[in-house]
Amino acid sequence: MSIQVHMLALGALQTNCYIVADTQSREAVIIDPSDEPQAILALIQREGYTVREILATHTHFDHVLAAQPVKAATGAPFRLHMEGVQQLARSQQIAQMYGLSAPEPAEADSFIAEGDVIEFGAVRLETIYTPGHSVGHVSFVLGSEKVVFSGDCLFRNSIGRTDLPGGDYNTLIATIYQKLIVLGDDYIVYSGHGPQTTIGYERLHNPFLLG
Repeated sequence: MSIQVHMLALGALQTNCYIVADTQSREAVIIDPSDEPQAILALIQREGYTVREILATHTHFDHVLAAQPVKAATGAPFRLHMEGVQQLARSQQIAQMYGLSAPEPAEADSFIAEGDVIEFGAVRLETIYTPGHSVGHVSFVLGSEKVVFSGDCLFRNSIGRTDLPGGDYNTLIATIYQKLIVLGDDYIVYSGHGPQTTIGYERLHNPFLLG
C-alpha cells in the first residue's frame, strides 16, 4: 500500500488534522490544519513529504488555526468551499466568544466544490458537499482505501452540532444519509473530533440515525 493516513488531535479542542500521503512519491495533502503548526510541520519534515494542498472541510476556527503558518512553511495552496470565506474572516472574533485566541486567518488561494478531485501520486480525493453543520462544509472521499474524511458531519455515536450559525439539523441528517451512508458500510470515517468509526457501525448504532 502506497497511501498512508496520519491523524493528529491538536489544540485545546482536540480537533483532528489529517495528513494523507503517497509513500512512494512522498507527496501529501493536509486536511484541516487545526492547531499546533509545529506538530504538523514536524511530521511533514520527519516523513520527508512535499505538501501539495492544504484543505479545509469547513472554516470553524478550530479547523484552520494552523493554516497560515503551515501555508507559509510549505508553500502549498490553501483551499476551501467558497461559502466558508466570510466565516473564515471572522475566525478571530468567533474564537474570542469561546474564550480562545486565534491568529490572523489564512487567505484562500482557490476554492473547492462538489465533484472536485484532488489527485497526486496514488492519492485521489473526491470532494462532496456536506452541509448542515457549517456553511461551506465539504467532505473528502478516498475511494481506493474506502475512507471518508467527514469533518464535523458524523462522529462515532454522534453528529455535528447544529446550533451554530449556518447549522441546520434536518439538513445535516439529510446530508449524512444522502452523501455518507450511501458510500457503504465498510467505509472508514475519519471525523473532525474523536476516534475513527465506520459507516456500518454508525448506521446500526448512532442514536441520531435510529429514528
